[in-house]
Amino acid sequence: MFNSILVVCTGNICRSPIAERLLRQLLPGKQVTSAGVMGLEGRPADSGARDVAMRHGISLDGHVARRLTRSLMQTSDLILVMESEHLRYIADIAPETRGKSLLFGHWLEQQNIPDPYCKSRETFEYVFEQLGKASQEWARRLGQQGMKH
Repeated sequence: MFNSILVVCTGNICRSPIAERLLRQLLPGKQVTSAGVMGLEGRPADSGARDVAMRHGISLDGHVARRLTRSLMQTSDLILVMESEHLRYIADIAPETRGKSLLFGHWLEQQNIPDPYCKSRETFEYVFEQLGKASQEWARRLGQQGMKH
């Protein structure tokens, strides 16, 4: 049912690349990609994001930022965003996809996951921890889909 998952943040250089790689690791049978509402086209992952991911054994090598498009949203089964503001953006540019769009922190009491860009190492650690908890919860719930058939 949810075979293609699109993870969305603002620039597609911090939160969504980390979340994408976490979900890929936890859900190997799913296609997981990412984009940003103001995607910094062509940029690699932010150095702060790369550092925190590496400290936790995750590589962001090869990540290239891209802008969120209507067609990306339409071809994804599930869209996971970092902030409520991103949900509003989606509703504006592709209202037909709003129903399959949820907060990445949905299972963490509808929590927004803050943008760590240009912030401290501690902020990146906190965000990584939140992304990790949310990823585990999504993997647990989405992983059960296949067992029901």
